[in-house]
Amino acid sequence: MIDIDKIFSDGVEGSFLVEIAARTIIMFLLILIILRLSGRRGVRQLTVFEVAIIISLGSAAGDPMFQEDLPISYSVVVFICVISVYKLITWLTYKSEVITHLLEGKVLPIVKDGVFHIKHENDDNFSRMEFFSELRNLNVEHLGQVKEGVLEIDGTLSVLFYADDDVRYGLPLFPSSYKMVDVSNSEGPFACMYCGHVVFSFDSDSESCTRCHRKQWSKAMNSRRV
Repeated sequence: MIDIDKIFSDGVEGSFLVEIAARTIIMFLLILIILRLSGRRGVRQLTVFEVAIIISLGSAAGDPMFQEDLPISYSVVVFICVISVYKLITWLTYKSEVITHLLEGKVLPIVKDGVFHIKHENDDNFSRMEFFSELRNLNVEHLGQVKEGVLEIDGTLSVLFYADDDVRYGLPLFPSSYKMVDVSNSEGPFACMYCGHVVFSFDSDSESCTRCHRKQWSKAMNSRRV
């Protein structure tokens, strides 16, 4: 049988429960102060560097909340060190573009002129299906509506759209239209299902894409954005 009392109250001291409550409140207020001193007005998407800072603060803040043998002054020293390093590295990234790219990464091109940027096809950060989802969330029906799209260092996707009169044929992004077709028995234009390259017809017996050399094609679309 499970001993509920042992799980929840074995060895519990009422006076220490009050101390835990006080420690928790103090540490929570210290975390708010430190984050405010870091200069962030809020939290949206975080860079890898900022995630490391938060993990460091969380580790230093959590233990003193309930461990009697850890005085809060230890955490205050950790907080001061972490925020000092944060300010130093922030200053260095302001002074050096190399350090900025080393710590935070670079902007990653995703879409250019209505087709996927395939230079980073072997990059672990490059997932076409993930970007399909991000573009759909921006009400993009096909790549022909997108002039340029980049993945920011904070993980957000920034997109420039073609004007309605400049929309071209592009690869569909929604499952209802993103389907492979037999190009020998269908009429173009076709869009490569891997890179988005559009062809209106094939000049030879080869059905390979001239950009990525794949052979899976979908019917291209040229509808305007709604």
